[in-house]
Amino acid sequence: MGGIFALVVILILIIVVLCSCIKIVPQAHAYVVERLGAYQQTWSVGLHIKVPFIDKVAKRVILKEQVVDFAPQPVITKDNVTMRIDTVVFFQITDPKLFAYGVENPIMAIENLTATTLRNIIGEMELDQTLTSREVINTKMRASLDIATDPWGIKVNRVELKNIIPPAAIQDAMEKQMKAERERREAILRAEGEKKSTVLVAEGNKESAILEAEAEKQSAILRAEAQKEKMIREAEGEAEAILKVQKATADGLRMIREAGADEAVLKLKSLEAFEKAADGQATKIIVPSEIQGLAGMAASLKEVWK
Repeated sequence: MGGIFALVVILILIIVVLCSCIKIVPQAHAYVVERLGAYQQTWSVGLHIKVPFIDKVAKRVILKEQVVDFAPQPVITKDNVTMRIDTVVFFQITDPKLFAYGVENPIMAIENLTATTLRNIIGEMELDQTLTSREVINTKMRASLDIATDPWGIKVNRVELKNIIPPAAIQDAMEKQMKAERERREAILRAEGEKKSTVLVAEGNKESAILEAEAEKQSAILRAEAQKEKMIREAEGEAEAILKVQKATADGLRMIREAGADEAVLKLKSLEAFEKAADGQATKIIVPSEIQGLAGMAASLKEVWK
């Protein structure tokens, strides 16, 4: 029984050892394998089997892009202003072997390298330039870190300045400056608004005056045309009345002629016309010579008719 039990134990141990030698590398990972303490190979994604008690997985490496947020670092600008800046580094492991054997603690190495690089870049810039040149600082830091971390099998994709924290006194001065700038812009905008309003009012008054002048002009034209039309109609009425009078006179003379009246009757009618003309206000009448001869005849005819 004792031999059978020992055999079972040995079989179990062999199975356990064999199972431990089977390794499955997941996606976006890589395993660095050593044999007797020396680098053997790098396992990529898939199923792998190692030699028992000889091979071992020295390091498991994540190949996905990683993000490291470092604590704020004190830096001094070119004009001797001390500020604190915290950075965010995006990196990716491209060579698992170099990452495993290039540096003892890669994350700490990247942090220290980031701090020194940041101090070197900020030391060449003044405060105002530092606050307005984030993109320039990010680009310079990424280029420097990418070159420095290449022997470690690390590629730095991006570097971002998360916060730039100047001293409290500088912050107060900046806030006052910003407030003054906002007030200045507000005053400029208000003045421009008042100017535009004045211009609009002036243009409105001008337009109103033009419209009033146009209306007055149209009114004067209409009045003149009405007066002209009135005078034309009055003249036409007077002319028509004269024509009617002349026509009536001509018709009367024509009727007298058609009735057979002689020259004496016509002269007598003329005399009656002069009599009517003299009736009323006239004090002196000049009688033509050819009518004077008929005066006596007219008086005789009146006596006979009586």
